[in-house]
Amino acid sequence: MNTQAATATGHVVHRDPVGAKTGMWLFLFTEVLLFGGLFVVYAVYRQMHTADFHEAAYELNRYMGVANTFVLLTSSLTMVLAVGALQRGQAGRSLRWLGATFALAAVFLVVKYFEWSAKYSHHIFPGQEYLKELPHGQDLFYNLYFMMTGLHGIHVVIGMIVMAVVFAKIRSGAVRAGRHGMLEYTGLYWHLVDLVWVFLLPLFYLTA
Repeated sequence: MNTQAATATGHVVHRDPVGAKTGMWLFLFTEVLLFGGLFVVYAVYRQMHTADFHEAAYELNRYMGVANTFVLLTSSLTMVLAVGALQRGQAGRSLRWLGATFALAAVFLVVKYFEWSAKYSHHIFPGQEYLKELPHGQDLFYNLYFMMTGLHGIHVVIGMIVMAVVFAKIRSGAVRAGRHGMLEYTGLYWHLVDLVWVFLLPLFYLTA
């Protein structure tokens, strides 16, 4: 499919192939299936061990969870601003907003590091003997918590790597106005990462 089109002024505008956008949406759909399956597993076990899940949730720091939610929601806003700026041909402004998004992602991981470190110091971590001494439902809760938030954290790291690559491409001019698909797709991925966290927050931090 032709990826170039001439404007009325004679300039050539690069269009992103339809196949690339379709492929991105398919990829995002597989991510939804992945986390959706984990949400179903969580729902089943929570129904079986409601009291244990409520009791275990008290050990989580809901303030850190809520703070990280605001961090990610703000990063979604900065990502939208980065895409919008590039679409208007404001590469410098787009780089600043993209850098802000990257920094907010780093803040999220730092908060998560301190949160996980606190749990580890209290022996609440997969493989610890302490978890095996807890009621089965609480053991399940913590294992699901670390698995699902850990998987989400990996997606945050992947998003940061992609943002760094796109940042370099914007600076080099490879990604620019009229050819901003790579940044737009990165934004779609990042919004999904943020959305998953919005679901994780009430499931783990606000269930007590």
